[in-house]
Amino acid sequence: MMFDVVIRGGTVLDGTGGPARRADVGVSAGRIAAVDVLARAQAVTEIDATGRYVMPGFIDAHVHGDAAFFDPDAQEAALRQGVTTFVLGQDGVSYAPASAETLRFVTRYFAPVNGTHPGLDGAVSVAELLDGYDRRTALNTAYLLPHGTIRHSAMGTARRAPDAAELAAMRAQVERGLSEGAAGLSTGLEYVPGSYAGGDEIAALCEPVGAAGLPYVTHMRGYEADAARALAEVLEIARAGRVAPHVSHLHGPGDALARLVGDARAEGVDLTFDSYPYLRGCSTLTLVALPPWLPLADLDAALDALADPAVRARLERDWFPRRADVWPRITLSHVPAADLRWAEGMTLPDAAERAGRGLGAFCCDLLVATRLEAGCVFAQPPSAVEESVRTLLRHPAQMAGSDAVYQGGHPHPRGWGAFARLLGRYVRELGDWTWEEAAAHLAGRAAARFRLADRGRVEAGHAADLVVLDPGTVTDRATYERPRVPAEGVEHVLVNGVPVLTGGVLDPAARPGRALRPR
Repeated sequence: MMFDVVIRGGTVLDGTGGPARRADVGVSAGRIAAVDVLARAQAVTEIDATGRYVMPGFIDAHVHGDAAFFDPDAQEAALRQGVTTFVLGQDGVSYAPASAETLRFVTRYFAPVNGTHPGLDGAVSVAELLDGYDRRTALNTAYLLPHGTIRHSAMGTARRAPDAAELAAMRAQVERGLSEGAAGLSTGLEYVPGSYAGGDEIAALCEPVGAAGLPYVTHMRGYEADAARALAEVLEIARAGRVAPHVSHLHGPGDALARLVGDARAEGVDLTFDSYPYLRGCSTLTLVALPPWLPLADLDAALDALADPAVRARLERDWFPRRADVWPRITLSHVPAADLRWAEGMTLPDAAERAGRGLGAFCCDLLVATRLEAGCVFAQPPSAVEESVRTLLRHPAQMAGSDAVYQGGHPHPRGWGAFARLLGRYVRELGDWTWEEAAAHLAGRAAARFRLADRGRVEAGHAADLVVLDPGTVTDRATYERPRVPAEGVEHVLVNGVPVLTGGVLDPAARPGRALRPR
């Protein structure tokens, strides 16, 4: 037997959660050809996996790599953790399908999260966006239809329900996007313009998604203290739209949420969620710091408002005092203004003190200077505790999503460490999963959820996305103080049968990643 690659002597964790077994893995023409004892097999490339685990390439079920996908640092950050596939189009805001006007809006509005795509100009379809990802880097991509983008193309920034023609136009965009390879529909119900949508609108758009056997993926209308109420809305939408719901970055009171998820599943709702192993989040400073009564969907109008003394007086009187408990929890991660870049990595109160300004005034100054493109890392309320994170991780409906944001000089460390942290801390140290279960949480479940039928398993006939790691050393190194430090312990990664990480070293010339479509 002759293979392109043979991985010898490893312990295979196949992605189903089933028992580990000692086996060699033979790879030919980009696919797994054999999982067996291959003592007599020959190969162009042989990898010694003695004392190592061989796992399916990890699938990041929630990541903001829509533009950072092309950044070598982001690619290395993912591959050094064993991540081989990004699920993009999250939180209802991304680049397609979009008119030229909508593309300009979503690029600017979500710049602190997604960055700026280097190859788009003018209207763009899902097919064109996916083609632009195909074979461009070492990572695979799948893509969700972003509801906010679709809504903007049909309705602009209107803060109302759609009329019949507008809803029909949005539904047509969903149907076309599905035909071009989208893996589901996403909403961001705390971001504009998605936050303007009611449940009836979303349910109507979910109907073709459910009919295609694909999920409705949602950044809910609230988390922590609001999570139970927000989850109730998700379930209403799912039942009305006859679609399987998936909650993005679920966090909140762990026991209560685990019970609600379990109850929904017991009633026949195919509910799943992703989560990450940190107690801090990351988003736009606009979302965290400003009230919804500002015209946030009209970026120029919002900038004009923040420069208006009357508006600032109202903020100082009616809004900023209500954020007193929030300000100390905000760390500035992305400040794209040359004269304020020094503030990256500082808490908002410390930066305001250094600038000699009050908190509210400094926040407004910074948002105006950055044209609303500032990003931040923020500690969740005190109700967010480690035990809730662990409770949700252990849930059978959980899968891993980093929620990585790669923008700025001081980003959240989750983009560099979430998957490795799950393995090093929550598997090896705490035992919340077995290693076999980890392969399912990190790969197998996401592959099933997004109908990536030939991914997420170490099985003959599947695509050869494979990870070889040292179970004794795999760990995250990125911290809140030093967030851009790559993980350790992942030694080899194959994507579509091509070695892209060898001995922990990235091959910058390897570009075997594919734009994946549901099967």
